[in-house]
Amino acid sequence: QVQIVESGGDLVQPGGSLRLSCVVSGVTFSDHVMKWYRQTPGKQREWVAGIGTTGERTTYVDSVKGRFTVSRDNAKNTVYLQMRSLTPEDSAMYYCYDVFSDAWGQGTQVTVSS
Repeated sequence: QVQIVESGGDLVQPGGSLRLSCVVSGVTFSDHVMKWYRQTPGKQREWVAGIGTTGERTTYVDSVKGRFTVSRDNAKNTVYLQMRSLTPEDSAMYYCYDVFSDAWGQGTQVTVSS
């Protein structure tokens, strides 16, 4: 059974950086496309970034292009989301999603505030 655990969320000042991690177990991780989403109260969950099985293909929502970088380490069953130049609009619960398993993690909270 797949298990997904995100970590790395925190309170950070505008302009700051954070790196989120997502550890996946119970599957052959290197075969799975992974995505990051985020959600704020009262809004729909928003797709943020995606990464192919080898890490060579990455995609981003326009609002984070040039600021966020998604990567993965298949040896560690982990996908990362490096976030830079954070703004209050980036504040949200961030979720990791395994496309093949259709499985979500519990989320990690990012708050950008002075």
